Amino acid sequence: MKSLNIALIRQRYTADGGAERFTEGAMTALRAEGVGVTLITRAWRAQGGVAAEICNPFYIGSLWRDWGFAHAVRRLLETKKYDLVQSHERIACCGIYRAGDGVHREWLRQRMRTLGIFGKLRIWLSPYHHYVKSSELALFRSSRLRAVICNSHMVKSEIQRYFALPGHKLHVIYNGVDVQAFSPELKRHRDAVRKQFSIPQEATLFLFVGSGFERKGVRMVLEAMAQLPLNACLIVVGRDKRLKKFLQQTKALKIENRVRFVGVQSDVKPFYGAADALVLPTLYDPFPNVILEAMAAGLPVITSAQCGAAELIEHGRNGYVCDALDTPALIESMRALMNAGIQKQMADAARSTVLPLNQEAMVEQLVQLYQGLLAG
Repeated sequence: MKSLNIALIRQRYTADGGAERFTEGAMTALRAEGVGVTLITRAWRAQGGVAAEICNPFYIGSLWRDWGFAHAVRRLLETKKYDLVQSHERIACCGIYRAGDGVHREWLRQRMRTLGIFGKLRIWLSPYHHYVKSSELALFRSSRLRAVICNSHMVKSEIQRYFALPGHKLHVIYNGVDVQAFSPELKRHRDAVRKQFSIPQEATLFLFVGSGFERKGVRMVLEAMAQLPLNACLIVVGRDKRLKKFLQQTKALKIENRVRFVGVQSDVKPFYGAADALVLPTLYDPFPNVILEAMAAGLPVITSAQCGAAELIEHGRNGYVCDALDTPALIESMRALMNAGIQKQMADAARSTVLPLNQEAMVEQLVQLYQGLLAG
């Protein structure tokens, strides 16, 4: 494996992006195994040992952004040679595709559940959505595509359902989590974080972590909070360009004194230590890293059936699963986790569940996949 040189394609990086954190962690771990890694991206902060090829054509709007990047990548790969090319974008030029963003058709199907007739019409007429769907179809029909890395069985099933891709091309490899950095030892931050944000020490503190509040289910969580006892509090970590709308919702529900929007955090670990449970009733999410991190930190999790990480949840043992739009079920689950005894029991079970899903196990599976493809 010492001579293996892999190109990873990911268009952009954000400090709070789960897919970006996965890519960065995977690159670090692969380099430790002696694998040469070149990142093809729009922009990349310098990191030791990582070669970067910058493809950053100008863009105006999301459609031109994605098309321009894809075109630039194809031109680059005509001049560069790699043992394997692994794309995290829907570009039909790779041998390996990591479907970390799930299936766009399924995301649109779930989104339609929340929209009225005019909202649905905007999606039907959107050139961007048509472009993404056509790119997705071209990718899965490409003769170059030899393997698809799915980060959940949910995504694997969706790809088979929509594109009839043969099973031997689909490989489920869960994201890895640093079980040392994310552990119950983070409870040492409990008092300080609660004091900083005026959360009573005896309160049940629910934590939400994620950006893009509408898709991730913040509206549902706020509605549920309004039905919970007054000793239930919520911290929301993340960003949304329509934050003002959610702040107005807390005021309308009269829960603004129990909810804290704290924005993007460079280090979310102290918040896991301060919380009693993670709540993420996402409308669609292939496999959010925050669920792995929270469970490793000993937090029971409430998430939706439309979340790939729900595969890790045994309902009533280490967390709860409900439909993304089922507010009564969400309220019932959150109310159950206000019981300190249930919290403790589920906390231990949550950590035990994810201990095998460490970064070393993830990289071992990736390397085995690469070796198999090269041998083939």
